[in-house]
Amino acid sequence: MTDYFLGADLGGTKTRVMIADSAGNVVGFGEGGPGNHESIGYAGSKTSLQTAASAAFTSAGLTPDQITGSGFGVAGYDWPNEKEPTLDVIGTLGLEGDIELVNDVELGILAGSPRLWGVAVVSGTGCNCRGWDEQRTRFGRVTGGGTEFGEGAGAGELMFKTCAALGRAYTGAGPSTALTEAFCKRTGSADLAELLQELICRNIELEASDAPLVFEVARKGDPVAVEIVRWAGRELGIMASAVIHQLGFESIDFDLVQIGSMFDGSPLLTEEMRKVVHEQAPLANFIRLDEPPVLGAVLLGMQSTGRKTFLEERARLIATLPDYLKRSSIR
Repeated sequence: MTDYFLGADLGGTKTRVMIADSAGNVVGFGEGGPGNHESIGYAGSKTSLQTAASAAFTSAGLTPDQITGSGFGVAGYDWPNEKEPTLDVIGTLGLEGDIELVNDVELGILAGSPRLWGVAVVSGTGCNCRGWDEQRTRFGRVTGGGTEFGEGAGAGELMFKTCAALGRAYTGAGPSTALTEAFCKRTGSADLAELLQELICRNIELEASDAPLVFEVARKGDPVAVEIVRWAGRELGIMASAVIHQLGFESIDFDLVQIGSMFDGSPLLTEEMRKVVHEQAPLANFIRLDEPPVLGAVLLGMQSTGRKTFLEERARLIATLPDYLKRSSIR
């Protein structure tokens, strides 16, 4: 009898579920809405997961009782008191096999590192960092709590810094910046005074989705925008360095996987992050994640059953997923 493994990535913007056989051949795939309970509640997470899982089971021609092991990476799953309600959401799928549950950042380690261990840093709407050693006996992490807890450098924090720069340009406490013209145009504001009025009175807001505009202004050489991008890179480097220190990776060769849309914004981000990390861990090998993190969730599902070898299965998943998506007309 063939063993099948399910992987689920419940992210901040979408949920993906993938099913593969024991050799790593993709046989099912589905998508749903956001999966982070912090933004949509556990009821919303359940709906998104059920939608994605239903599509995956239908496309695979399988039922939940045929799954041998499952891996779940869940955005917003950060602390022990969130485990039980998260497992309750997963339980609605009626899976019979073994289950492994981690924060979604950790999927990037399995999906992005050929060694299947190291550190993963995500910078998208928000930011986070996790890692584990080669034996997966030691783990490192940050709080995942954002700027309130000393961790910045997601797109949301980038916009926070942009608002600060606009405010200082208005008062003269800081230099003028091309960000003013760019965001006046974006919001339809006549000038900086009107832009700040609308922002401060909460009639409009700069959102994480506006981050590409900051990168665009930085590419044109605006010093203020360039410094905001470099600041974000340094912050990500500080986060990664904290986890590296927790794991004792300072003097060893390991993979550091970068995940998220922010890393596509400007090479300055990685350049600055690399400077900070390499001061502490000069052998850190930076890898930009090209594969969908849900691939790591399937490997996690295999691991939940006690299987130890994943390199061949990982290669097979990477090879078969694009063809499967093409044949299924899923993008």
